[in-house]
Amino acid sequence: MHPIYLRKSDSPTVRQNDYKQGKTSHQFEVIRLWEQPSEPLLKAPGLFPFAILAQAEKQENLLRQIAQEIEQISDSREQSNLAASTAILAGLVLKKDIIQRLLRKDIMKESVIYQEIWSEGLQEGRQEGRQEGEANLVLRQLNRRVGDISPELLPNIRSLDLEQLENLGEALLDFQSLQDLEQWLENCRAS
Repeated sequence: MHPIYLRKSDSPTVRQNDYKQGKTSHQFEVIRLWEQPSEPLLKAPGLFPFAILAQAEKQENLLRQIAQEIEQISDSREQSNLAASTAILAGLVLKKDIIQRLLRKDIMKESVIYQEIWSEGLQEGRQEGRQEGEANLVLRQLNRRVGDISPELLPNIRSLDLEQLENLGEALLDFQSLQDLEQWLENCRAS
């Protein structure tokens, strides 16, 4: 499948309206949102997030209008999903502080989109924290086993992933000198 990139540009672009591959044929019209008026997109709640990308005299005023429309939605799940989707797309055309001022953060937090992004960030944070803790433990053990670790080796050890740090934690029990550590790191990089 060939990707179609939608971009705002003053230069002429190819306006492809069909796609053929083998016996499959599709005809379509590419809609460039930034060339469309925003009013029709404000008539259906599902299109609110796209409206912020449409033509407007002032994007901030348009976002304010979209936020007011979202506030009128009675279904809290639909309201939160639309607010989060609108915020994500608004990030393409407006500054973060404007978006945060106009779209209620508490509504967006209920969105499945927001919760998924938050959950992924939390998992990454936990992983990084666990990895940093493991690196600190291994470094303390190495200092006791082979002496002070040179500043040149510290970044090599801290850049190891969690599995490698665990392997180093086991291997260091057999180390007799700093050269053993250097050899282990060299083998680790080679594999």
